[in-house]
Amino acid sequence: MAQVNSGHRVCVVMPTYNERDNLEPTLTDLFLRNAGVDVLIVDDNSPDGTGTLADVISRVTRLPQDLNVEHNENDVLRDVSFADEDSDSSLYSDTQVSTQDLKIADRLASCTMDSRVFVLHRPGKQGLGTAYIQGFEWALGHRYDIVCEMDMDGSHRPQDLRAIIDVLERHPQVDLVLGSRRVPGGSTQDWPWYRDVISRAGSQYARVMLGLKVRDMTSGFRAYRSRILRQIDLDGIDANGYVFQIDMTRRVIAAGGHVVEVPIVFPDRTKGDSKMDGSIVREAMRKVTQWGFTRMQQTILHNNERMGRQVEDDLELPGQLMREDAGLAQDDPEQSEEYMERE
Repeated sequence: MAQVNSGHRVCVVMPTYNERDNLEPTLTDLFLRNAGVDVLIVDDNSPDGTGTLADVISRVTRLPQDLNVEHNENDVLRDVSFADEDSDSSLYSDTQVSTQDLKIADRLASCTMDSRVFVLHRPGKQGLGTAYIQGFEWALGHRYDIVCEMDMDGSHRPQDLRAIIDVLERHPQVDLVLGSRRVPGGSTQDWPWYRDVISRAGSQYARVMLGLKVRDMTSGFRAYRSRILRQIDLDGIDANGYVFQIDMTRRVIAAGGHVVEVPIVFPDRTKGDSKMDGSIVREAMRKVTQWGFTRMQQTILHNNERMGRQVEDDLELPGQLMREDAGLAQDDPEQSEEYMERE
């Protein structure tokens, strides 16, 4: 298991669906800029072979340092051996691993800086939220101290990941760090104007409805301290699209967590297709509106209970005063019970 300089063990959870072309460039940059972090890829049975390539990368990056990968020039290898440099003995074989995949894995293994790649395979496309939840549970089960969310499509820059992790390492009171496009220094890059409008409007609507001060409510580039994830009922989360990020933020705050935003640059993806569609936006609007009205009802009930208690206190006070002064209304005040008690 990998450790960063401070001794914190870090796992970056990266859900994938048809991100094969992004695996090598994204992971290479991530490892070069963030030595010692581990990556968990959660693949939803991608038709383009993302999961297959991720498996090869995982196997190669997890080899002992005194082993090397032997491969021939065949397009598909019938016997891919992971052998000791001083021995021809085969440790294990895979009958269907392409030379291209092995070459990619070899290049990544040369820059992992003691990092490891792990893969969770799911039978089909099940949504972003459940992918992260399963990733969180895996990371907590393997005792990581910091658990990060990061996209594989290149829109989350590895240099910004380093800054996000640094905040958690330097400030033990912080539980969640958001990579924010909406704080000074944060920005988007090469986004269509309508996407930026939707993102800004969504964050502002969530802030108002939920009464929160976080500026980038929909940010999916973030790092959690493990202790706060353990305080959250992960099994009770049913938000599955990008609204999952809003749900996690409000749950962290409700659990007493301290949230910090750091500026990031968010470029548009250059390879592959975006997973954003109208159903995701509609789910976000519906969920946030529901949570917002629930919060308002709870606020009203709380205020009514507080006012009721205040009214009861106000009504009880004159009665106490009347009881205290009752004896003074007699013809002979000096014989009153109240007067004698004061004597």
